[in-house]
Amino acid sequence: MDALVADAAERIFADHVDKPLLDCAEAGEFPQQLWQVLCEAGLHLVGTKDSGTGLADILGLLKVAGRHAVPLPLAEVWVAGFVLGGEDSDGLTVVADDGLVAAWGRRAERVLTLDGRLATEFSVESGANLAGEPRDRIRVDGASEIDLPGEMPELMATTRAALAAGALERTLELAIEYATTRSQFGRTISRFQAVQHQLAVLAGEVAAAVRACDGAIEALDATGFGTQAAAAKARVGEACGIAAEIVHQVHGAMGFTHEHTLHHFTRRLWSWRDEFGNEAFWQRRLGERLAASGADALWDFIAREG
Repeated sequence: MDALVADAAERIFADHVDKPLLDCAEAGEFPQQLWQVLCEAGLHLVGTKDSGTGLADILGLLKVAGRHAVPLPLAEVWVAGFVLGGEDSDGLTVVADDGLVAAWGRRAERVLTLDGRLATEFSVESGANLAGEPRDRIRVDGASEIDLPGEMPELMATTRAALAAGALERTLELAIEYATTRSQFGRTISRFQAVQHQLAVLAGEVAAAVRACDGAIEALDATGFGTQAAAAKARVGEACGIAAEIVHQVHGAMGFTHEHTLHHFTRRLWSWRDEFGNEAFWQRRLGERLAASGADALWDFIAREG
């Protein structure tokens, strides 16, 4: 990932994404000012043909976005820009899943579907995921055919793995910060063995999820990308459930309040783990690949793809 682009994104997200912005976005208000700042910085062009960036940059930046719970359909916009080459890059183009549900479909000018249609005429039924992020059902009225990358479902699954990996890193930071500042019985709760154990398990889950996501990113141009993407989405999904439970336990009652920012991350973890296939879906895909290769090829499969 280009360090200059990553630093620019980090600064913008840190300066503009806060709890009031997230609350407004979850109430259905599009963060227009944030989008305008990204466009002025040229970050809406990440992944397009003449931007000097590619899929690895998209996925790397999505980890940064996940750490800030950025309330924009960046995964969809950037992947659509990569697929379309930047054509009409000033308009908001998003990607719909197999059920024709798209992030911020209500604000989109075009919708790209996983079966290779680019819809310019469509109706929208507003909806939201568990995190309150707009997830709108699309009914296509007019569309043209588009050539998609061969592993488009795996690519979109990896975008969710990348977002979740970034959010997991942030939840670990929040848990450590809270445990090292919250005092109980005359000492910080981080000094209690039970809390230390929880933090150690949390750190292990986050590390495993990030590594699985990085493995998929590293395999983007390899024949094993589909397998790595499936493994990443499955492993990150498992980590989301475990991490969300632990981080709320560490925060105690405070972590369940609306006033604390923790819920902006844990509700996204619960939502992103299910989007573009949950862990059970991708585990089944991996199992089917293993079964198809036969028992004698199991070790070669693990050594080659692991």
